[in-house]
Amino acid sequence: MTKEEFQKLVEHGVVMLDGATGTNLQQAGMPIGVCPEQWILENRDVMLDLQRRFVEAGTQILYAPTFTGNRIKLAEYGLEERLKEINGELVRLCKEAAGGRAYVAGDMTMTGRQLYPMGDLSFDELVQIYKEQAQALYEAGADLFIVETMMSLQETRACVLAIKDVCDLPVMASLTFEKDGRTLYGTPPEAAVVVLQGLGVDAVGLNCSTGPEDMVDTVRTMYAYADIPVLAKPNAGLPILEDGRTIYKTTPEEFGRDGRLLVEAGARIVGGCCGTTPTHIRALADSVRDMVPLPIRAAMRRVLASERSVVEMRLDGPFRVVGERINPTGKKKLQAELREGKLDLVRAMAREQEKNGAAILDVNMGTNGIDEKEMMLRSVYEVTAVSGLPLCIDSSFPEVIEAALRIYPGRALINSISFEKEKMKRLLPVAKKYGAMFILLPVSDQGIPQTLEEKHDVIRNLLQEAAVFGFTKEDVIVDGLVATVGASPSAALDCMATFSYCRHELRVPTVCGLSNISFGLPDRTYVNMAFLSMAIANGLTLAIANPSQDMLMNAAAASNMLMNKAGSDIAYIKRMQYFDNKEIETQRQRQAEWMAAGGFTGPIADSAAQPAEAKDALGDNAVYRAVLEGEKDRIVQCAQGELQRGLAPEKIIDTLLIPAINKVGEFYDQQVYFLPQLIASANTMETAIAYLEPLIQHGGDEREMATIVIATVEGDVHDIGKNLVALMLRNYGYHVIDLGKDVPAASIIETAMREKASIVGLSALMTTTMMRMKEVIALASEKQYTGRIIIGGAAVTPSFSDEIGADGYSKDAADCVKLVEKFLA
Repeated sequence: MTKEEFQKLVEHGVVMLDGATGTNLQQAGMPIGVCPEQWILENRDVMLDLQRRFVEAGTQILYAPTFTGNRIKLAEYGLEERLKEINGELVRLCKEAAGGRAYVAGDMTMTGRQLYPMGDLSFDELVQIYKEQAQALYEAGADLFIVETMMSLQETRACVLAIKDVCDLPVMASLTFEKDGRTLYGTPPEAAVVVLQGLGVDAVGLNCSTGPEDMVDTVRTMYAYADIPVLAKPNAGLPILEDGRTIYKTTPEEFGRDGRLLVEAGARIVGGCCGTTPTHIRALADSVRDMVPLPIRAAMRRVLASERSVVEMRLDGPFRVVGERINPTGKKKLQAELREGKLDLVRAMAREQEKNGAAILDVNMGTNGIDEKEMMLRSVYEVTAVSGLPLCIDSSFPEVIEAALRIYPGRALINSISFEKEKMKRLLPVAKKYGAMFILLPVSDQGIPQTLEEKHDVIRNLLQEAAVFGFTKEDVIVDGLVATVGASPSAALDCMATFSYCRHELRVPTVCGLSNISFGLPDRTYVNMAFLSMAIANGLTLAIANPSQDMLMNAAAASNMLMNKAGSDIAYIKRMQYFDNKEIETQRQRQAEWMAAGGFTGPIADSAAQPAEAKDALGDNAVYRAVLEGEKDRIVQCAQGELQRGLAPEKIIDTLLIPAINKVGEFYDQQVYFLPQLIASANTMETAIAYLEPLIQHGGDEREMATIVIATVEGDVHDIGKNLVALMLRNYGYHVIDLGKDVPAASIIETAMREKASIVGLSALMTTTMMRMKEVIALASEKQYTGRIIIGGAAVTPSFSDEIGADGYSKDAADCVKLVEKFLA
């Protein structure tokens, strides 16, 4: 199937996918815990019958049952060396079922191993793992690919890039979203769309998680950002327990009726996930057959994305600042740190610039004495861990830019691509491959343009070259190329002309390096502020500047308001409130330093007007901040500082570490933090405790912490959530015995009784393995285990917990800690 054929298919009307594989095969006799791919090959008639019934029901694209056919998953059954054979046979089986009446999609999903920096799997290793499976599916004759049930945007990127390395077949990508509207890793639907359509997928959407009605808002959001078709493949509602079986209550009639809502919201490709049968698919097909889906958007939006947020740049939108601080040029302290291999300042600068109002962070590692590419890669990982802002990758070397774009889990901005032919021809394909936007620098092989007309010619010519590679004006931001007014009196006026020309004639946004205009002049701040206000009035979209300069940020906020930009009045008020609080806090700190210098230890002036963070009694403590900010590399040094000041190691744990991780849990509940930050903070605390515990003088009267046994139940090989629960509980001092994944009930209860565990924690990701939890609870009752049993997992609900007789339900790791404390109080 070519991309053109796929496009014609989706343009014709609503496209029908198939329904569930796993739940239907279990109904047909597939045991829990077996390798699905192997069982299907041993029971071919069952799969042929199911998929033929899907085709009869109206399915136009069948998913080959290769969902967990990657090397890592197959290795759990000792089948990794049969990868090519298994994937090939399953595609051919699906082709036989399709009988020429439906296309067959090679199905790929997550591996279960965590990517660096949260895990030990490198991005390129993951690409190779996916590439092996993609090659097998392609050679077996798959018509297209589906990357589905993805919780990590970065893993989705790896899979898409792997497929594109193998072939040019159409690729659909589908993620799974939690109840809060984000993936497990904190990605909102708009970020997923922006990043994946930038990579060149042919359709993007979501599957699993919920029933059709609960997917409507997410589909609507995706459609608002998509210029490709949107896909929706909901469950038949949420699973419940009935007569000892996990069932889905949404009837085919209800599924078909609610499926119309998805098409009305913008979905053009629909099907069913867990619990949906051929009857559900027939009802859906009948319900949407005569619907005219919303048009695929022709107008694209100028949007950058990180893994956790998006930033849109509209010609009529507010002026924004690209934070310039992460650049060693002229910064001796940062240069020294980079040469020592440290990134403490880089992380601090990222946090500070986001706090001060930057919308995008520029990252430049150009200095001598270091490996720029290696340091750029490390910086990308570090900055994305502490900030949710999109990045601007800044380097003079194409190989550095390419390496950074490859591992960046978002849609980045390249700084920059000029009309210098050699660099341009190398960087434009790289930008296209990784879906990046770029800053157009109007410099050619002849050097800097000497006249305004020459500069505008270079801009037009480079836009034309970019169009050859598939770029549109929505992918480009033009650098105004600011010269120094001290050397060129017309420099400011020339820039205004370029900003206006790009804004009104070319219809492209603009950016500039703000401080160049005043180089060599006294009191440069005043020149910069006047230039900025003029530039915004003439159409400037972005400036690369230091957001800690309050005059600049205040002037920008005021200019946006005076230009009547949408929402700018409220933004101005919030900016000035932030500025006023910042001034109060600065004065308070100066007063504290003055009093300390004079030996005064009394109370400082009333702090009622201080910002919330300043009022936090622990907010300035290094240990507390290190945990809050996930600073694993410096937590031991911070703890050593407290020890040297005379604080006992147990006091550091009780009064600093525990409150810090509690605050992290609060941030996680409030969606201020997401899974990456939660894990970073938990790992930081674990490092601190590992250092401090051997220093504690244990007496005979100390309370022994409870033992907790945790495991992923038999038949389930997912353990991301379970591992985080174990890490968090250990950080609170509990003795945690982690039995791993795919653990039989007998082993769980036997261990719990032998170790006198106060609590057993059970995890299950798949709806097909949830019932194993009931088996563990039944065995616990039979063996007279007296401890508490807590359950959790993606498909687990409080009602399911009640139905199977569990003592408690935990929605996530932070919630589990609270539940354990409650039970042990």
